[in-house]
Amino acid sequence: MGTISAYDGYIFDLDGTIYLGDTVLPGAPALLRALRASGRKVVFLSNNPTKTRPQYVEKLNRLGLGGDINEVVNSSYVMVQWLLANAPGASLFVAGEQPLIGELEAAGFRMSETPGEVQFVIASFDRTFTYHKLQVAFDTIRAGARLLATNPDRYCPVPGGGEPDAASIIAAIEACTATRCEVMVGKPSPIMAQTVMTMLGLPPERCIMVGDRLETDIAMGASAGMATAFMLTGASTRADLPAAPYQPTYICESLEELIP
Repeated sequence: MGTISAYDGYIFDLDGTIYLGDTVLPGAPALLRALRASGRKVVFLSNNPTKTRPQYVEKLNRLGLGGDINEVVNSSYVMVQWLLANAPGASLFVAGEQPLIGELEAAGFRMSETPGEVQFVIASFDRTFTYHKLQVAFDTIRAGARLLATNPDRYCPVPGGGEPDAASIIAAIEACTATRCEVMVGKPSPIMAQTVMTMLGLPPERCIMVGDRLETDIAMGASAGMATAFMLTGASTRADLPAAPYQPTYICESLEELIP
């Protein structure tokens, strides 16, 4: 789609863009080396809340890609920041996994399953989801709790296929409570976009969002005013382009195409 311009800030999705499972995708090491050598800013952005930011840093370094805590944003971090700004110390019920719960507890939020006490139900990617969790969400929302969510992804890409993601948990809770999720903090939310822009300290027009999902990565970048690079290495395909809400600036088969 034409010559790829150089930008000051590069925002990368992780799963399906930089790596798939424990396999680094082609071109990632060379691109990251080139960007860092030229002094450009890099941020890794994930909707996956099942790992903490330090765990993402450990994985990036284990895979030889480098990175530090100031280069990583995920949906659990953005959820913590949103709650700290809007409802510090709130009582929560989380349909999610322990990394997310641990981050919320560390930030001063209290976990509860008591209807009338829970202020927010948080729906998330949860491979431990049970009927009991659905019942608690049902009871607490009917008693006045509001429904929030970390991310809207339908599935998480893994080697050989995928795992049902947060969208399935959100749908189950919405279906039985006849309510809707009020706040979604993960891509394509402007909440996550603003978090990244603040971290980079750059205007959106000097940044490029690189990802494999048209409905989250590309939609967030484009709606925030960034350039976008759609990677044909993960969830979305060329066949999905006609129905996409936003068209990418660039379409790439390898990350090496983005080397300035």
